[in-house]
Amino acid sequence: MHTRARILVVAATDKELAAPDGWLTLRCGVGPVDAAAATAAAIARHQPAAILHVGIAGARRHRALAPATIVIGREARYHDLGVPPEWAPRIVRPSPALLQAAHAALPAALVLPIGTSGRVGGTVSGADADADADADIACDVEAMEGFAVLRAAQLAGIPALEVRAISNDIEEHDRARWHFAAAFAAITAITPSLVQAFVESLEAHALAGRHE
Repeated sequence: MHTRARILVVAATDKELAAPDGWLTLRCGVGPVDAAAATAAAIARHQPAAILHVGIAGARRHRALAPATIVIGREARYHDLGVPPEWAPRIVRPSPALLQAAHAALPAALVLPIGTSGRVGGTVSGADADADADADIACDVEAMEGFAVLRAAQLAGIPALEVRAISNDIEEHDRARWHFAAAFAAITAITPSLVQAFVESLEAHALAGRHE
């Protein structure tokens, strides 16, 4: 099977999913529980070569990130699990090869940790990190599924990466002031380039492996 057909693009909603061009798509649902379950089921069914998790996100106001700013996830950090990290992981790191490929494809994108929480404002801000017991997972970009998707991929041994477009300040409670349309347009516009970058990265590593 061609490598492109084995890239699974995962998003919470249909509006965050670009129309597939030879790749697989999954609408995993909103929040970490549905996202983890749906991703695990899709992995078992399709056995993808890699997973690209895309969507929109909020950012802390003090970061002053403009709507539609693209953020590549350096780590996925889970904020809803109030147990010691030795009991269960709260940080998942993406595939280094996919991270490098995405950054090469989108050199203007920011590379930052992205927090996962089942509620808006549920993450710990980096600005409060020094005073918070959860300083190790503090971050200024927040979404609802990233850790779940990347953790399901990690458990299955599938390389994965999260990429988001900023839609709002986390502190803005009036959702009429969120820039949904700009963020949806931004994330769907870059998805084809990211899929192609994944394909090239996977094929380059496969070729290198054959020559070793």
